[in-house]
Amino acid sequence: MIDLRSDTVTKPSPAMRDAMARADVGDDIYGEDPTVNRLQEVAAALLGKRAALFVPSGTLGNQLSVRAQAEPGREVIVEGQSHIIRYEQGAAAALAGVQLHWVTGTHGLMTAEQVQAAIRPKDPYSIQTALICLENTHNAGGGTIYPLATIQAIRAVAKAHGIPMHLDGARLFNAVVASGVSAAEYARHFETVTFCLSKGLGAPAGSLIATDDPGLMERLRRFRRMYGGAMRQSGILAAGGLYALEHHIARLREDHANAKRLAARLQQIPAVTIDPSLVETNMVFFDVHSTKFSIPAFVAALKQEGVLINAVGGSTCRAVTHLDVSAEDIERATDHFARLLNDGTGASH
Repeated sequence: MIDLRSDTVTKPSPAMRDAMARADVGDDIYGEDPTVNRLQEVAAALLGKRAALFVPSGTLGNQLSVRAQAEPGREVIVEGQSHIIRYEQGAAAALAGVQLHWVTGTHGLMTAEQVQAAIRPKDPYSIQTALICLENTHNAGGGTIYPLATIQAIRAVAKAHGIPMHLDGARLFNAVVASGVSAAEYARHFETVTFCLSKGLGAPAGSLIATDDPGLMERLRRFRRMYGGAMRQSGILAAGGLYALEHHIARLREDHANAKRLAARLQQIPAVTIDPSLVETNMVFFDVHSTKFSIPAFVAALKQEGVLINAVGGSTCRAVTHLDVSAEDIERATDHFARLLNDGTGASH
């Protein structure tokens, strides 16, 4: 099966499994798991921050960052298609008691002018802006990379208003590899930064939150316990994360090359509409216009051929490359795309 649904489907390699099996462990709630401690040190150093905290998921990392920096009854500025809005079950409202202010970006990216306009006035009537959140790379935007200049401009606006910033960097290292900008350079513009180990980096679970502020780190740690995210002998998972950071960052460029290869092949199919120039990292969004298949029928037909993708609304589909997908897999997958859309026998539903 060629699984292009997401980079979350990656499985630990034999070498990663071996590292996990040999992990030295302790009780992390007491701060005594040496492998977790080492992972947190490595992550903080990569991001140029003083400290990092291991958490089970990127969603938890985002929500802890919101809770620790935004009081209930305040507002958080986010792009309208961001993960925090679309894929986290309304947790910011349910758990942190904050309101999300949606800003409609371009391919998931907000401008400094849009952020400036979204900040609430300091008057007796308006809810107050507590936090600005960016997502890099932006999932629903198509794996797009925030230009560093845009981040710097938004940071200047935030600083002028005394508002902290959080980076949802679930796929931050995809941005690092594609842009050549270091993780630390991206991270220095934010009070909190999260990144995932379980997507393109290929670990089975886990994310990190990093910050320079000791007081903020203490709040993050306490809220992690409150939210049920503190673990005991979690060094087994942390070992997979360490292996990923040591061995799987540079190879992300292979995923990006495969995504561009996939986009170029899809462009040759008349029933597919795609702009390959928008493929910046490992995500490929495209539209299918077929008289032979509805979108659900097309996705189902591909599955029968051994290819998995996701329909994401209307005529749009998403394919994501990762370490378990080779260049040869891309060639085979696009052969199935072309055969079904050019010669398929499925009926429209």
